[in-house]
Amino acid sequence: MKTKWQFPAILLGAVLTCGPALGWSESTTVQENSAKQDMKDAGHETKNAAKDVGHGTKQGTKKVYHSTKRGTKKAWHKTENTTKGTVHGAKEGAKQPD
Repeated sequence: MKTKWQFPAILLGAVLTCGPALGWSESTTVQENSAKQDMKDAGHETKNAAKDVGHGTKQGTKKVYHSTKRGTKKAWHKTENTTKGTVHGAKEGAKQPD
């Protein structure tokens, strides 16, 4: 009776041992690789989205900086001209007695 079950036991052991190497359990491997690839894809998409946000922030900051710089220069020039006009007017007023 020992000989009758010995061959099927060896065959079953060989199938269980070599089955994954021969691709017989491909369905689980494909599912694992698919999930792994999905995680990689999600990571890459997150990275790209973060780059896009960073680029947009940089561009917006540069625009605000330049606008503020222009506005500050404009206000400075206007104040300078007004001050010069006021000083010039005060000198003219001081020269003409009433």
